[in-house]
Amino acid sequence: MTTLVAVRKNDEIAIAADSLTTFGDTRLSARFDRTPDKIVRYHDTCIGLCGSAAHQLVFESLLAKHDDLDFSTKAAIFETFRKLHPILKEQHFLNPKEEEDDPYESTQITALVANPRGIFGVYSMREVFEYTQFWAVGSGREFALGAMYSQYPKLRTAAAIARAGIDAGATFDRNSALPMTVYTIPLGGAARGAA
Repeated sequence: MTTLVAVRKNDEIAIAADSLTTFGDTRLSARFDRTPDKIVRYHDTCIGLCGSAAHQLVFESLLAKHDDLDFSTKAAIFETFRKLHPILKEQHFLNPKEEEDDPYESTQITALVANPRGIFGVYSMREVFEYTQFWAVGSGREFALGAMYSQYPKLRTAAAIARAGIDAGATFDRNSALPMTVYTIPLGGAARGAA
């Protein structure tokens, strides 16, 4: 799993992720992984993915082939994931089954989306939420949420709050580890990356 966070404060948005990949009891740390970044970039949008390690390659492939995807608003993100679902099934062999009584087919994807317009969460049934301050997903989310909740009023920048969240997830969640990647986006601007 992972720890992924997105934060909005003042005129800055930040999205950050840990760098550990796990396969059952096996841990692939950033030291041994040539590409440990869990955040993909698409135009002015950063998308952090958690769940199966396959999601990263599938999403990189999708984003490279589609120049017309819209991540600008909650409704646009929903429509984008609705548009991608049949492509995930037909071209990438997505298994959409989770539970027999699920109301919709699952994308099996949990993601955070950050861009100059806001921070959003996307869940497996294509539920989309827009957050006003911060949010976290992945196995370290509870630790990250607690850390960001306590630090949000104290720290000045979205990036500093995001770092606190990832640091807590990496410290207490066995499926998350440092180093982290952090991307910042000024409201109305383009994304910048930093380790």
